Amino acid sequence: MTTSEHSIRPRRTFIFAPGLKPEMYPKALACGTDIVCVELEDGIAPKDKDEAREKGLALFASPQADDGVERIVRINCLRTAFGLADVNAVLATDTPPPALMLPKVMTTDEIIWLDDLLSERGHDTRLHVIIETNASLEAVHDIAQASTRIDALFFGGVDMAAELRCSNAWEPLLYARSRVVHAAASAGIDAIDVPYLDLEDPDGMAREATLARELGFSGKGSIHPKQIPILNDVFTPSESEIAHARRILDAFAKADTGLVVVDGKLIEKPVLRDMQRILSIAERLGS
Repeated sequence: MTTSEHSIRPRRTFIFAPGLKPEMYPKALACGTDIVCVELEDGIAPKDKDEAREKGLALFASPQADDGVERIVRINCLRTAFGLADVNAVLATDTPPPALMLPKVMTTDEIIWLDDLLSERGHDTRLHVIIETNASLEAVHDIAQASTRIDALFFGGVDMAAELRCSNAWEPLLYARSRVVHAAASAGIDAIDVPYLDLEDPDGMAREATLARELGFSGKGSIHPKQIPILNDVFTPSESEIAHARRILDAFAKADTGLVVVDGKLIEKPVLRDMQRILSIAERLGS
């Protein structure tokens, strides 16, 4: 199964807004990111979970602006009491979040179970899955295709490094990152890389973001608004890439073969999906 075409959109950056502090939500929406994720999980202490859940979900009681920013709520692990309470609250409301982010996923059963509950309730809520456990990395291809609601896989590098007993650095995590990208590409969904944690090293962040893009990631998380312009720039298709994509699509539209030559290079039909993706994202960004 693959997601529908509506899932193709810019997902260059995301940032968290604490569910406990709803006054920060409008600021996050206005900071230039493509995704704002209301946080109910790691960033909230156990004693504050109930309050954060109530305040975080209440943000969606009013209609959301059509501003191009994707709204997500990161709930707690589905195998915990807090996660079950989050799901029950989503099912109980008539104004659910547009999407849920699922942390610490281990099996496809979790995805299928939640999909079934949302369908029974009549909610159109989309799903974003964090791959941050050994079990999820092993099952990542099946997880990516477990539900047509899934729009993206998020790579959780910090937890993954702890699980793999390796350094939280590019080279030791390259295999894990590659598996996530491979699974996302097979399912036709996005892969989003883990945030860069050193706020005082923008050059290092830009280098890592560039490596992530070259590997196949669609975007990268941020921990502070000042990181967003740099990340957006890395993951935005350049004018030359957009023009190249248009030439390729035009060439195939005029040809009756699976092979064309564009700019002196032989191009095969499987690249069309990537070219269409570039143009869809450019169109949404007004490029």
